[in-house]
Amino acid sequence: MRPTLSWTPTADWPPGTTDPEPVVEALRAGKVLVLSGAGISTESGIPDYRGEGGSLSRHTPMTYQDFIACARARRRYWARSHLGWRTFGRARPNAGHRAVAAFGRHGLLTGVITQNVDGLHQAAGSQGVVELHGSLDRVVCLSCGAFSPRRELARRLHEANPGFAPVAAGINPDGDADLTDEQVGDFRVVPCALCGGILKPDVVFFGEAVPPRRVEHCRGLVSEASSLLVLGSSLTVMSGLRFVRQAARAGTPVLIVNRDPTRGDQHATARVALPLGPALTAMAARLGVPVPDTDTVPDTETATDTGSDPGSLAERTAAPREP
Repeated sequence: MRPTLSWTPTADWPPGTTDPEPVVEALRAGKVLVLSGAGISTESGIPDYRGEGGSLSRHTPMTYQDFIACARARRRYWARSHLGWRTFGRARPNAGHRAVAAFGRHGLLTGVITQNVDGLHQAAGSQGVVELHGSLDRVVCLSCGAFSPRRELARRLHEANPGFAPVAAGINPDGDADLTDEQVGDFRVVPCALCGGILKPDVVFFGEAVPPRRVEHCRGLVSEASSLLVLGSSLTVMSGLRFVRQAARAGTPVLIVNRDPTRGDQHATARVALPLGPALTAMAARLGVPVPDTDTVPDTETATDTGSDPGSLAERTAAPREP
């Protein structure tokens, strides 16, 4: 079964508002849990999947099933991802990321769950971020389970493919560059340096299961929060929508900041249809929370130690289903 990539809103779902007051009041009360999606990173130059100009209009993401079953698909993925990583890795946090970090520093948040794999929340200074779909900074071997830094794989791929520098038509939220089959050519994929097994980015592909322990950890965060604030997610896939549904069932207010309708609007107290960076910065100003103009943490490599991550390799490679 193919994963759900799109949905069509019904006419009777509530319209968005441009009044940020419901979100401001929720933040003022504190104990807010943030759930962020690709839309919060668009102002950093990383397109989202489904918004205006979203990548799904020109690009079908790699699925777990295709990656596992087909060596040709893996070659295409790694060629495109290797090229895209150079641009993706240079992205910097924007005002939206910095505002979320500022809210956290001022004790207004209980945590941040992100569906993104770009590490920009952490780069902006947010602490204890749960990466629901993993991180492109890490690579895992599907045979022996060894983790390694993405920068190490980038070096090996560069050495195996000298001169590989095609011009991509675009970059996607998963770090995948748009290349034709001709541009991919005979790109060489390298195996695990320890056992020769298949390497995969430590991210949840479309059609793959989010580790159950990670899901339960997030469910615990939702149950402890006074409100759930969704930022820049269409909530099309169940990986994020289930937390909105959980909050709504418990009577926990759900606030959404997203310019376009989302699959969770029917469960929301309000959807604020404003650009994220300016909107969150303005909300912070109303709350007296200063948002720095630049990142608040050193520009360092993302840690590759996954020992504290609530989800084992066995769970990550469980029977595929929609994330």
